[in-house]
Amino acid sequence: MRKHAARLYSQARQTLPEGTVVVGAGLAVAAVTSYVFVVVSLNALEGTAKSAFSAYWAVIFVAGPGLFLPLEQEIGRALAHRRAQGLGGGPLFTRAAKLGGIITAVMVVASVASTPLLNDQLYHGDLLFVLALAVGLVGFYVMHLARGVLAGEGRFRAYGELIGAEGLIRLVGGVVLAAVGVDRAGGYAMVLALAPFLAAAVALRGQRRLLGPGPEAPYSELSASLGWLLLGSVLTQLLAYSPLLAVNLLASTTEEKAVATAFASAFFVSRVPVLAFQAVQGTLLPKLAGLAGSGRHDEFGRGVRRLLALVVGIAVLGTVLAYLVGPAVGEILFKDFSLSAGALALLAAGSGAFIIALTLAQALMALGGHRAMTLAWALGLAAGVATMAAISDLEARVEVGFLVGTLVAVAAMAVATWRRMSKMAGAPIDDLIEAIEHEPIEI
Repeated sequence: MRKHAARLYSQARQTLPEGTVVVGAGLAVAAVTSYVFVVVSLNALEGTAKSAFSAYWAVIFVAGPGLFLPLEQEIGRALAHRRAQGLGGGPLFTRAAKLGGIITAVMVVASVASTPLLNDQLYHGDLLFVLALAVGLVGFYVMHLARGVLAGEGRFRAYGELIGAEGLIRLVGGVVLAAVGVDRAGGYAMVLALAPFLAAAVALRGQRRLLGPGPEAPYSELSASLGWLLLGSVLTQLLAYSPLLAVNLLASTTEEKAVATAFASAFFVSRVPVLAFQAVQGTLLPKLAGLAGSGRHDEFGRGVRRLLALVVGIAVLGTVLAYLVGPAVGEILFKDFSLSAGALALLAAGSGAFIIALTLAQALMALGGHRAMTLAWALGLAAGVATMAAISDLEARVEVGFLVGTLVAVAAMAVATWRRMSKMAGAPIDDLIEAIEHEPIEI
């Protein structure tokens, strides 16, 4: 039995993609600490401060990972390619940093210019959010740039540390503010904005011989599809946070503003399927790696189907549990939880459909379908917005609209993926493994 166990352990180590364990551990830590940070922050806030914080969370995670995660992924891919050829990545990093810097500067200016609208519609007069948004945009740029470099240079331990450290730093900051009685939502937003800087500093400590000199890097070395990746990533995050943004933007009466305040806690309870997917994300790669073998088309299809079976199981279980025990869990976690079981199940079903669409999107990108992936997210978002516009009740319109939008995205992704797979006879499973390695999922 010992020999058999040792042999299985050895085989498992050989099939694990490089860095899977440490990156998976970082993702799990980030998932749990992010969720606890939300619980701590929302319980420390009252009234409109609670809805303002949840709105800021949605805005920063649409703009931050939405814009900079594709840049991180392309930096990591291009640097890894250079490293395999024995070429230094310094010029490539400089090119990517300039591109990211331009995007960051434009977004900071846009965020400041939109202050009157955001302050009135989302932040309820707390101007600290304006500073937190600007700082947070720069922070996410720095963090994703560092993550791209560490991944591309093969420093996966530091990469995993960065992911986990950001969640831990954010949680510690939130606990400290709550312990001293801070009830200003902008303070918790600043914790979220500053955490990426500190996490990058922690992960980069002691790193030597990064980014040596090498040949000049044209923008095309990053990716010919970077534009589609950026647009698709932003649309992904917009759909993911559409109910949270919509409930705050559409609330006009006193009664509706009360609904928006209560909705913040319910939204994060309904995100448990996303939390589960993020926490187990690091274990998905070994499952697929075991199918790598010859890299034939049937291997790719089998890997996609097995991955989808797991994700659909998470989605269905999350929806059922949201209906059966969701309200009880919500009342334990949040002091003013009030959403019904049916409404919570609708939100959880939307979250479940979202992770199914996200999984299909990664398979589609592995097949080179960046444009089709972006169009599918756009269709889902358009369907969600149209559904919200057709319903008058505030709570129902955001819940049903979110579910319809994610289901339309699933359908569009499934059709596009099936068409691509039927045309490509030699798609290697390794491409799928690489594509899902860093999912754009944020709690």
